[in-house]
Amino acid sequence: MKYVKTESGQQAFKARSTLFSSRQRSAFIMFDGNKSVEQVAAAGLGLTQEDVDHMVAQGFLAPAAGEAVLAQARAETAAAQDVLANAFKAHSAQDRYKEAKPLATKLTAGLGLRGFRLNLAVEAADGFEELLALLPKIKDAVGSKACVELERALTQ
Repeated sequence: MKYVKTESGQQAFKARSTLFSSRQRSAFIMFDGNKSVEQVAAAGLGLTQEDVDHMVAQGFLAPAAGEAVLAQARAETAAAQDVLANAFKAHSAQDRYKEAKPLATKLTAGLGLRGFRLNLAVEAADGFEELLALLPKIKDAVGSKACVELERALTQ
């Protein structure tokens, strides 16, 4: 990530603000929008990520042009991945079964006498695996389009 000095950062630097540590003051000079944090840290000043975070939080540094958009995109991607990972972890087989059984029952009950045995099989399904095993038969009976929501509930 590349940062540039802000106007308030330059004023605080000139005023020798106590919000800057000596290490941060030395590193602050090097942030010009062209050098990345890694390059500044490699200069041997002892700069840490906490130092950079402090200067950003104080408003002394701001992401360089284009970096703000990139940082926003990274943050949004990371947040979306976290949400998906947590949703997948929280969606156990039992949860999927509870969500899918009413959908399967509704689909097979709509078949009338033609789907009577399939409906009984769905009603008798005691767990996720049994209901998942019936998915191909339900799909054949009602069609792929009608089964989209049921398939999503069982497989995701």
